[in-house]
Amino acid sequence: MSLLRIITYGHPTLRLEAKPVSEITDEIRLLAKDMIETMEEADGIGLAAPQVNKSIRMIVIGMDLIDESMQPMAFINPEIVGKSEDTELQDEGCLSVPGIREDVVRYKRIKVRFMNIDGEEVEWEAEGLLARVFQHELDHLNGVLFTDLISPFKKQLVEGQLQKLEKISV
Repeated sequence: MSLLRIITYGHPTLRLEAKPVSEITDEIRLLAKDMIETMEEADGIGLAAPQVNKSIRMIVIGMDLIDESMQPMAFINPEIVGKSEDTELQDEGCLSVPGIREDVVRYKRIKVRFMNIDGEEVEWEAEGLLARVFQHELDHLNGVLFTDLISPFKKQLVEGQLQKLEKISV
């Protein structure tokens, strides 16, 4: 396993819509392991493949940080198939937007469908922090960053920091 480079705000891959994974190969399994290692080394709770410059629909989540009885996991071709009407505003950050944290509105509960690393299709209901992390990471698969979801006023306040990140991103 090896650590991967996390790309930052301004890198074009972060704005692409990621391609579905058509087959779970040894290469995909190795990428999942490397992404988990990279996420843990960076003290993250989630990481999407586009953040390591791979435009495919795969995310990893540090499930052990949410539930101590679980291990970090890869989620392949994840999608939200249901969501609650209620939302909540909470502080978020991102490994690809270092140094910036802002409040983002997310659904409190969601239902997700994905393939696990063994190729089995799974549906889960998630709430609280897990629901927030899923939504954040799924946004990455669609070329959306959390900074796109903050108020125009807050975005204006962090614009200078975003411009600095953009200059060093490529």
